Amino acid sequence: MIDKLAKDVMVPLEEYPCIPETITLRDAIMEMAVQIVKQKQSTLPRVALVFDDGFSDLRGMLRRRDIMRGLEPRFLGGGSLRYRRKLFDVEVDPNLSELSHDKTVEGMRRRSERLVKEYMSPITATIDHDDHMMKAVYEMVQQNASLLPVVRDGRVIGVVRSVDVLSEIALLLSS
Repeated sequence: MIDKLAKDVMVPLEEYPCIPETITLRDAIMEMAVQIVKQKQSTLPRVALVFDDGFSDLRGMLRRRDIMRGLEPRFLGGGSLRYRRKLFDVEVDPNLSELSHDKTVEGMRRRSERLVKEYMSPITATIDHDDHMMKAVYEMVQQNASLLPVVRDGRVIGVVRSVDVLSEIALLLSS
């Protein structure tokens, strides 16, 4: 890590999930699922980068929690946290589960047609490909970010993930 630059530990853009802002949440989930196979992972990626339709302008990122926010029923999205917690603090009749399951699935399918651009999060920081890894550590801590896009000449070429940074730190500390 002492001499590592962002470009040394980044995941190249062609190996990271990238989606256009105009697709649906459902399609975004499917695109992220493709990465499980491509990267031989066991779970959906935590984040997909969101671009314009021409994939030339980075518009934001779509986290798994952004997708879940878009899929959750409206009654869970409003009100105080205390109110929302009380909704789950009731006894449910197990005989009614099939009725609510159908309605829940139908609602989720309907909400999955919402557009990514309505739920994506902004990019709070980027780093240059020649920036030192300590700058990545600094930006991740300051911005509370688990991922930083890496840019060269104004274009995104990859991402540095917190897991990559921590792996480098582990190697440094073990030597």
